[in-house]
Amino acid sequence: MSAPNVVESGPGTRAGTPAPVRGKSRGGLPKPVMGLIGVIGFLAIWELIPALGIIQARYLPPASEVLMALVTDFGLTAFWEAVGETMLAWFIGLTASVAIATVVGLLIGMSPFLRRFTNSTIEFLRPIPSVALIPLAVLLFGVKIESTLMLVMYACFWQVLIQVLYGVADVDNVAMQTAKSYGFSTWQRIRDVVFPTVLPYLMTGLRLAASVALILAITAELVIGSPGLGREIALAQSGGAISGMYALILATGLLGVLINVTMRFVEKRVLAWHPSIRGEATV
Repeated sequence: MSAPNVVESGPGTRAGTPAPVRGKSRGGLPKPVMGLIGVIGFLAIWELIPALGIIQARYLPPASEVLMALVTDFGLTAFWEAVGETMLAWFIGLTASVAIATVVGLLIGMSPFLRRFTNSTIEFLRPIPSVALIPLAVLLFGVKIESTLMLVMYACFWQVLIQVLYGVADVDNVAMQTAKSYGFSTWQRIRDVVFPTVLPYLMTGLRLAASVALILAITAELVIGSPGLGREIALAQSGGAISGMYALILATGLLGVLINVTMRFVEKRVLAWHPSIRGEATV
């Protein structure tokens, strides 16, 4: 699958119209408060569904019961070991795929011949779902972490590669020619001309790939049985610990939120000079 070409920018305001206050919704309440109200509302609806008999509690336990199971998990060593195994696969797979995709993207993007030569191959390979590689991963590596890494790296590679190719294509040709006329070496042109243009695209690819990496890590553990939270979810389901299963699912959601917040923070720090980030800061 391919990642969309996303360039975020701050919304403009019409003359004479006061800019909205940063961090507040249109209703006047701070965005974190609105988000908290949404979470509380969701949990309240969840609590009512089994209580009203819409779905039997044995299939969907009340939210209070699931939250208690999650709190209990927080005190278990086995839970944190599973989290560590999932995050290890996430980190290794994401780091390796970003490094490889960045180098490959720069090489292909800076060569018109390679771009034309590899275009059809890229367009053929990137739509292949990573989960379709599960049988191959099991054949090659069994149920070890290497199977998870294979799926994570495959999915994340395309997210980052496509963004890097977009970034290289956006490099100002006049700037490149000027750098050549001043005698810049290939490395200097990459460092001083190409990379600053590619960096916003790369950060977008990294943020998208970070979420995809977690999804693929959990999926691989759930289907293949490699160590991590996904396997613990499958074991809880097969053992009839339904509340524990939902608690683990909530834990994966919390990991996803934490990863997204972290990636947003890193993106804003790295791209503090970029107009899109400076535009957000004024809103």
